Amino acid sequence: MINIIKLLREEKGISQEQLAEELGIARQTLGKYENETSSLPIDIIKKLANIFDVDYACFIDNKMPVKPAYNIIQSNDEDVKEDIRIDIPQKNIEKFKQVLLYILNKVGAKPNVGQTVIYKLLYFIDFDYYELYEEQLMGLEYIKNTYGPTPVDFAKLIKEMEKDGELEEVKTKFFKHEQTKYLPIKKPDLTLLSARELEHIDKELDRLSDKTGTELSNYSHKDIPWIGAEMGDVLDYEAVFYRNESTSLREYED
Repeated sequence: MINIIKLLREEKGISQEQLAEELGIARQTLGKYENETSSLPIDIIKKLANIFDVDYACFIDNKMPVKPAYNIIQSNDEDVKEDIRIDIPQKNIEKFKQVLLYILNKVGAKPNVGQTVIYKLLYFIDFDYYELYEEQLMGLEYIKNTYGPTPVDFAKLIKEMEKDGELEEVKTKFFKHEQTKYLPIKKPDLTLLSARELEHIDKELDRLSDKTGTELSNYSHKDIPWIGAEMGDVLDYEAVFYRNESTSLREYED
């Protein structure tokens, strides 16, 4: 039987310990709620609804909320105005997979590089590239959640890559925290990436991959695309051109 709390938590890339801290309860108590060995108090239901931005009924009925499905699939929206560079980002599933394998082969063995760090590395690789070159790299969609930007449909694509023998998902510990790591089985196909894209990814990994998930989450909270969005909304690539000095990488002429 599904458990709505666990499904929403994993969808947002939040560990049990992180969510328990947000709720002000012990991790063991949250575990009981997820295993349905304890009933949910109304105050916890209210907090969960606020954290995940869903209706109370989701937790009472143990059903996922009805919401639009954001898929990493090429969009052919003919109604997008020509004067807007990007409305719905151009997605490239295969390119995403090769970038992820490249990241995992280069820094995935670092003890700090778990799911949360991967989320933020993908985000900054994508949004920084767009700020610098006004072009898409992967062009993934990212939504705003409590712990920073989260790539849409990430879990679905990970399952596809596991099925295809490209990587393996494992559970481990980083200090006292539960951590999800991804072990690369295949090498990336670099023919799908330009020399400029590879150079950009390398610079981002050098700059960010030693930071913890908490440090990267806090850093992402200073970024205008995240600040300007509502919880659960897809982040706007165009917002990178309004970044402040703390996150901007581009030198603009006065």
